[in-house]
Parts: sequence; structure tokens; C-alpha cells
Amino acid sequence: MKTKLVTYFTQLMPLTEEEKQAVLESAEVRTFAKGTTLLQEGQIAQEGYFVLQGVIRQYQVIEGEEKTTNFFTEDQWVLSLTSMLQQVPADHYLACEEDVTVITGDETKEKVLFEKYPKLETLSRALLERELGEQQARMSRYITQTAEQRYLELMHTRPNLVHRVPQYQLASYIGVKPESLSRIRKRMTQNRQPNSK
Repeated sequence: MKTKLVTYFTQLMPLTEEEKQAVLESAEVRTFAKGTTLLQEGQIAQEGYFVLQGVIRQYQVIEGEEKTTNFFTEDQWVLSLTSMLQQVPADHYLACEEDVTVITGDETKEKVLFEKYPKLETLSRALLERELGEQQARMSRYITQTAEQRYLELMHTRPNLVHRVPQYQLASYIGVKPESLSRIRKRMTQNRQPNSK
């Protein structure tokens, strides 16, 4: 399972066999049961996660209501960037929506690795830049798209997610109430049906 992480890294930058081996040796695989909270609002994030299996949901509680802001699935990074980089309390929660298997990483392990293999530090920076870019693009789309467009994009880019998390969480993620999501889905189904003569 650890080899998935090496495969991910080599898509960003070529690594020597020694560097690959160092990544494998430093990688720690952990499993968490469905319902586990990995990070609570107010905590300072100490770890990042690379998802091998399962779904992790990021959400905030606003006026007593959970607002889903992201889902992380296989081959995705879960990084509470602001909290980790600035060592400030997180403004969100991270929760396992399925049984989850991840590779964990923390700053202490990284420092040891980077001292011996400087290219891995360059790789880490490239990864952070990529994640920041994706977050900015997602925020921009969220502001400019309608709820229906957001749902269509989700169906196009992450179709399996629809069957893995509850509808009320999907609705929250695209910014509508569950009943509005039901109407969007119904309308889409009707639009796909051929006109009857």
C-alpha cells in the first residue's frame, strides 16, 4: 500500500531508488474506524494524511449546523494547511466517513528526511503549491457556479462519492438543503430521458 505514495510522488518529480526507499521506510500506515474525528476545531494540526482507502470529510460548525467544505478520498492529501504551517487552531473538523487507511506524516519525520534527501523537500514544496492551487481553484468555482453546476461537476469528477456519503452531506457541500439537492437530481434525471412522442 505504501507504494501508492511513491507512485504519487514520482508523478510530480523523478526519484532515485534510494529516495523511493527512504519514503517507504518513513511512511507510517494507520487505520481509523468510521466515525473517528482526526482533527477538531480549535486543535492545532500536527499531521497530514495521504488517503489509501476511505473517505474523510472536512466540515465547519456554523450556528450549530455542520457545513461540509471538502471530501478526501483515495490518492488525495488531507492537509489543514493554515493550522499546520502557522501553528494556529484549526477552524474545521476532519472526520472519517468510512473506515479509513492513511499514510501519516508530521514535521519531525519530514525534517529528518529532508536533511538526508534535499530533493524530497523540493518535492514537498511542489506538493504544497499544487494543493494550494487546487484549493484556490475550488474556491473560485464555488463562488462562480450555481448549485446545479457544482453537483454536475461533482458527478463528472468524483461520481463514486455520491454513493459513499449521505445526501445531506453532499447537499451541504454544494451549498443547498437536502430537498433542493433532491430537486436538482430529479430535474437532471428528467432532462436525460428522451422526449416521448
